[in-house]
Amino acid sequence: MADIETPAQAAEAAAVRRRWINLGEILAVVAVLISALTLWNSYSDRRDSRADKAQEDAHAKVKARTLVLKATPEKDGDRLAITAHGDQAIEGQTIRFPTALGLDPVDTTSPRIEQSWFASGLKSARKAAGETAEGRGDQRLPVAVTTRYYVDGAMTEDTALYDIGYATEGHFLMGTSVRLRGLSLIEHVSAKAAPARVDAIWKARHPKKPDA
Repeated sequence: MADIETPAQAAEAAAVRRRWINLGEILAVVAVLISALTLWNSYSDRRDSRADKAQEDAHAKVKARTLVLKATPEKDGDRLAITAHGDQAIEGQTIRFPTALGLDPVDTTSPRIEQSWFASGLKSARKAAGETAEGRGDQRLPVAVTTRYYVDGAMTEDTALYDIGYATEGHFLMGTSVRLRGLSLIEHVSAKAAPARVDAIWKARHPKKPDA
């Protein structure tokens, strides 16, 4: 004979079923939340990855457009061969000297600096400032260098102030010679501001002496 379920037992069985139903609903909600969180994390990772890539690309473009020149002495210091750090290909340059040297800018399609371009004017300017023809150790001559080069297929210009490192040597019956040592970056400037900055640096380094 089958057992007869009492009202109390029926009520308890119904309560158990409700608990299982509630637990199932909770698990379903948790599953939905986990899925949503997983999707959000995936989206966030992709977004961060795109942002990092964009930042890297921006840095790469800035780096490509930031030109820094380096020089190698040649011909026993008569010339500096100019190249660029990185992959930039230099198409041409304009070298501007301090006004005190009395020289016109020099344009070249072969990146270099020749001591013959400015040696005479340099020695005259040093003399006008009351300095001896021969200096001790390495000396510095500020110049403005405008470089034309390609970036991403487009011609770009960069203007910066550089110091030409040089030394003066006295020779019996042959006067004083200028030997080039190297090139060092001072600062990047606009093409418009470059001449005044070069003159200011020269004057600060070579103040004219009262008896000069």
